[in-house]
Amino acid sequence: MKVIYQLTGEFPNSEHFGLISQMRRSAISIPSNIAEGSGKSSNKDFIRFLEISHSSSFELETQLILSNDLGFITESELKDVLVILEEIQKMIFGFIQKLKASEVRS
Repeated sequence: MKVIYQLTGEFPNSEHFGLISQMRRSAISIPSNIAEGSGKSSNKDFIRFLEISHSSSFELETQLILSNDLGFITESELKDVLVILEEIQKMIFGFIQKLKASEVRS
């Protein structure tokens, strides 16, 4: 998520190896696991990678809330990013459910 790189670019340098690094890894993990999972040969494997992606999104959500609590991002920035992140979470969850349902029918 490009917005995470933009937000964390404004964080204090003291967070470079802490929260900045962790947030960027979480943000990159979301699409990376979807991409990796899509190359797997079974829906079961794909679902596993989607679940990792989904978990990373919740990890990022927690880090965003902490960033706001620490005063690194504003309440407005937090709300804007959470709207996007919650939509991503819903899409991933829906995709997981659809794949699981197709596994049952097979």
